[in-house]
Amino acid sequence: MAVAYNNLYPRLVTYQNLFRAFQKAARGKRGLPTVAEFAFEEDANLFRLQEELQAKTYQPGSYQSFYILDPKRRLVSAAPFRDRVVHHALCNVIEPVFERTFLGDSYANRRHKGTHKALDRAQGFAQTYPYVLQCDVRQYFPSIDHQILREILARKIQDDDTLWLCNQILKSGEGVLEEEYEMVYFPGDDLFSVNRPRGLPIGNLTSQFWANIYLNELDQFIKRRLHARAYLRYVDDFLLFSSDKRELWSWKRAIVDFLATLRLTLHERESTVYPTRTGIPFLGFRLYPDHRLLKRKNGIAFQKRFLKWRKQVSEGQLSFSKLHDRIQGWVAHAQNANTWGLRRSLFQSRIPVAGEKGKEEKK
Repeated sequence: MAVAYNNLYPRLVTYQNLFRAFQKAARGKRGLPTVAEFAFEEDANLFRLQEELQAKTYQPGSYQSFYILDPKRRLVSAAPFRDRVVHHALCNVIEPVFERTFLGDSYANRRHKGTHKALDRAQGFAQTYPYVLQCDVRQYFPSIDHQILREILARKIQDDDTLWLCNQILKSGEGVLEEEYEMVYFPGDDLFSVNRPRGLPIGNLTSQFWANIYLNELDQFIKRRLHARAYLRYVDDFLLFSSDKRELWSWKRAIVDFLATLRLTLHERESTVYPTRTGIPFLGFRLYPDHRLLKRKNGIAFQKRFLKWRKQVSEGQLSFSKLHDRIQGWVAHAQNANTWGLRRSLFQSRIPVAGEKGKEEKK
């Protein structure tokens, strides 16, 4: 029987928790105007937030939305900084409640997990099993149904005040991704189904965390009902491995039916079964049983960013040390694949931009 948690809210609204949340939200961003403004009167702002949360008069502000290419076009929405502090405060308290229910093979937005561990695990499965079912949820963040998410949260958290705060944050995101969602009707739907509140703003800490909670339902179904031994998920991309192609196709049909209960669908064409020896495109790499490659488009995208950064250095818009840090960050990622030739061609023959070192010394 699942354990329910109550009396979480008093811990959530303590000054100590809010201060810790502020530190997390501000990490690496103290130079931004909105963060600096909040930090200038840090105590007053935190006490004001505490009073609003205790009295339940807290109202989230409006999002600032913009598109990015990462690598596909996405609408990212940034909440006001004070709201980001509240998001951290909430997650400080409820994340441990749900973390213990997550599978070990769920790798996104979790401590001690991440992209590279997911790649290692997937390649290990590819060395053991000849076939893979690769699946990708269609329009995942825009499709997340608020009522279903509330029900999932309430099964674990039996604390009305904490659920009130979750609801305030959920309501603040209604409509943010409306233009990104293409309506899908499910069995039993009526004409009012189009008005169901849905969508979690991409960019929120709570959105990332709740996205894991939402698809943990799928994780449990795959492990407990399908009894898949080799399975892993990173956000809405997931892989199942088997020695039997027919078993994988059968699992896909069952997954499609189960996802419908969450009002989710798969990308049908991309969600398919194939031999692992042909290579698995996953998280920006192509995985083979005995080696892995960086996707060509990712190498090209970095080359374009690299040239842009060098131009910014030559124009004094970017310091040489920051250019170096960005390059090292990409190298640390790319060296998880057979990319020595690519890295050598990108960097070996590069002549320093005129004035780079001089500009760095002035800074």
